[in-house]
Amino acid sequence: MKDDKMGNKAQLRYSGRLLRHWYWCVLLCLLLLFLTAGTLYVDTLAGCIVGGFSLVLYLTILILDFYYRPRVLLELIDFSQRFGGVEKDLLNGMLIPFGLALPDGRFAWLNELLCQMTERGSDCHKNISSVFPELTAAAFPQNEEKTSEEIDYGDRKYKVVMKRVPLKEMLAGVDIAEPEGETCDIIVLYFLDITELTVLKQENFEQKPAVGLLYIDNYDEAMDSVEDVRRSMLGALVERRITKYIISAGGLIKNLEKDKYLLVMNRVSLDSLMEDRFSLLEDVKTVNLGNSMSMTISIGIGTDNGNYTENYDAAHVAIEMALARGGDQAVVKDQDKISFYGGKTQRSESNARVRARVKAQALRELIGTRERVVVMGHKNTDNDSLGACVGVCSAAMRSGKPVHIVLGEITSSIRPWINTLKDNLEYADDVFINHEQALQLTNENTVVVVVDTNRPSMVECEELLYLTKTIVVLDHHRQSTDKIENASLSYIDSAVSSACEMITEILQYYEDGVRLKPYEADCIYAGIIIDTNNFMAKTGMRTFEAAAYLRRNGADVTRVRKVFRNDMATYKARAEAVRHAELYMDSYAISVCPAQGLDSPTVVGAQAANELLNIIGVKASFVLTEYNDKIYVSARAIDEVNVQIIMERMGGGGHINIAGAQLAGVDTDQARVMLKEVLTQMTKEGAI
Repeated sequence: MKDDKMGNKAQLRYSGRLLRHWYWCVLLCLLLLFLTAGTLYVDTLAGCIVGGFSLVLYLTILILDFYYRPRVLLELIDFSQRFGGVEKDLLNGMLIPFGLALPDGRFAWLNELLCQMTERGSDCHKNISSVFPELTAAAFPQNEEKTSEEIDYGDRKYKVVMKRVPLKEMLAGVDIAEPEGETCDIIVLYFLDITELTVLKQENFEQKPAVGLLYIDNYDEAMDSVEDVRRSMLGALVERRITKYIISAGGLIKNLEKDKYLLVMNRVSLDSLMEDRFSLLEDVKTVNLGNSMSMTISIGIGTDNGNYTENYDAAHVAIEMALARGGDQAVVKDQDKISFYGGKTQRSESNARVRARVKAQALRELIGTRERVVVMGHKNTDNDSLGACVGVCSAAMRSGKPVHIVLGEITSSIRPWINTLKDNLEYADDVFINHEQALQLTNENTVVVVVDTNRPSMVECEELLYLTKTIVVLDHHRQSTDKIENASLSYIDSAVSSACEMITEILQYYEDGVRLKPYEADCIYAGIIIDTNNFMAKTGMRTFEAAAYLRRNGADVTRVRKVFRNDMATYKARAEAVRHAELYMDSYAISVCPAQGLDSPTVVGAQAANELLNIIGVKASFVLTEYNDKIYVSARAIDEVNVQIIMERMGGGGHINIAGAQLAGVDTDQARVMLKEVLTQMTKEGAI
């Protein structure tokens, strides 16, 4: 039998590297031939003897090659067959599930473990999605780079590593088979069981540390509003509710001061608080022992930032942001994002003027040590932004410093004030400049003052922020994650009604009070009028005190009212927006303001949003205005809804009852759908 097999294989011959292995015989024969020729030349007898030995050697090599070649090739073939069988057994018995699939998604072959896992045979040709619904042919790699997918199968979790192997190269030297098309590939799949790894990762994530700070926003004011005999009881009851809430979630709480607490917990406890949306914020406000002012708290938590020290630093940043946004809210800062909870109520107003006086003195010192002042507000400058710029400009002029106001497009809402200011000598020259002029004038010895916004993407000329090291931010909007960094002076107070009110307070403490010109007082007064909707929205004692100061400086209500009169086209557009308003969820008025033929359509949209609040049952109004290839959303509310957190979901911001957003790349219909989705989602979450 073996001889027959040998006879069948006798026609084989060496090739490739095995053939090159026999080249030594040919080389040896050639050397002996040269040796024989040399010996004959020297001595005939010696040459004959060497030649005889060479001949015997040649014959021996030929006989051995003839006799052993078939047997060597046969043994090589047997070894190759045995080795191929070993490879197949090793592949089939691989300790991880392994399979091959065709590009159309059908299985080609499964090893033993994959057969056991799927309870199918190795010759299964079903589509892979029928066995693993999460895997489809679309998930296969399109090139030779590895890809992976995580799937659930049974009670186990697997990471499927896939690699595309081209068969064209594998079959290049094989004569019995060849690929039909240009791309004939096979998909190799490895199923790695990561169940235990996933559980360990989840346990590790759940035990990550979280450090927090809890402040009572208005501790002293609330205590002053209750009888003396009940103060200790009120403080003890609030502390008990705070302590019980944190401990019930599995956290640790430590009292640092009468109104400050340190929180330590793991990620599981933090997730339970986030899922509960920090109901403690509302629970604390229900404590009432005769106090006319409810206590509110702010919480800042840092997690996933590294060790305890880094999380504590993140908690400090979070609590500062919560306080800057008006308090009564929780801010969670992890490595990737910042989350906000609460913030549904208006920040309690304080009549303390200490902050305004300190900020006024700091502003005076900064202006006095620099050679030039450049003031700018936000893009699409409105009356509040312009009035605040004029207030800072007046203070800088009193300090004897050159000052400039950066403006972009001058809309109809501010054009009358610009013309009035330019008619006076102090503003006639080069006070109002454009972006190009501002970039040429600004250097490291310039104070750049930003008013009515704290977001770098919203300022009139963002490039100015990177040309100087002295930046002042004066704003009344709630602080967001996108804020101006490295400001030398930052005064953000969301309790004030407008930037003009804030600037008015500062002017009263700037060099023993700044005496404004009547036209300057009119411009600042107009900003307060606009942002408070004629003193009907977000108006407090400080607002009226600021208005009284402006009146003492010559502000005239009649002059301001005449400037605010609208033309017929504007009035009709506003009425049209009100007429076509839609009441969504029986609480939210949504409308679109026509922009054709209007010089300042965004201002008209804001006016229409204010008008819609006069309708019974409307908790908040939203007016969409298309202008300069963007959709401007004007959001207004009275007291039941916080429109600021709604606009934050849409990339905007503002106040609790006055906010807005700008949407690019969408039309009014798409913007309306986006707004409705946000309102629906936030209502389900209980965020509004």
